[in-house]
Amino acid sequence: MKMIGLVGGTGWVSTAEYYRLINEKTNERLGGLHFARCVLYSFDFAEIQELHRDIDRPRFYARILDASQKLIHAGADCILLCANTMHMFADDLEREIDVPLIHIAKATATQIREAGLSKVGLLGTKLTMELDFYKEKLARAGVEVLTPDEGDRNFIQDTIMSELLKSVFRQEARSRFLGIMGTLASRGAQGIVLGCTEIPLLVRSGDTDMPLFDTTDIHSTAAVEFALSGE
Repeated sequence: MKMIGLVGGTGWVSTAEYYRLINEKTNERLGGLHFARCVLYSFDFAEIQELHRDIDRPRFYARILDASQKLIHAGADCILLCANTMHMFADDLEREIDVPLIHIAKATATQIREAGLSKVGLLGTKLTMELDFYKEKLARAGVEVLTPDEGDRNFIQDTIMSELLKSVFRQEARSRFLGIMGTLASRGAQGIVLGCTEIPLLVRSGDTDMPLFDTTDIHSTAAVEFALSGE
């Protein structure tokens, strides 16, 4: 079994979910008392948020690269960035590390195409929704991406930062998210990408009839498949 390297803490709530899912999925595959071999580097998110506020992306990337290299030094055979937004640095990181990076958007694009969909709504941080790094990976797979309007993007961002990252999940927020998803469906979205790894803890498949793409679950599955390849 290969060792999975997790770059987490952005935030800790979804990182804990990664750890649970990866171990459960490994046990489903191997049975008995088999669980995942993994190593975790967890950021203090307040430091990361400060870099965001200062728009200091070079320093943020340097922190991610350093964390990844520490995990590789500890024996990691692959790297998972446990947040969709961190994947704005994925292409640069792939060029600088000598183990595979399991890319969350690529894994998600595969799931969308296997579901036979070609147009989806994307919910996530403002950076994930507004920059091209994520949408470009889906577009390469032939998937068109719709994002909410500015007011809804601001609401989603504020909810992630003030509530979800602190493990606060309110029914009022869930209802607003479902309304945003309904608006995207009226614009032609055939499904919704939950493109922040905390959002699947707020909105679950039973809350809506729309197909949901839980990026935490998809990414965890891809990591386990890599770790168990050749087993």
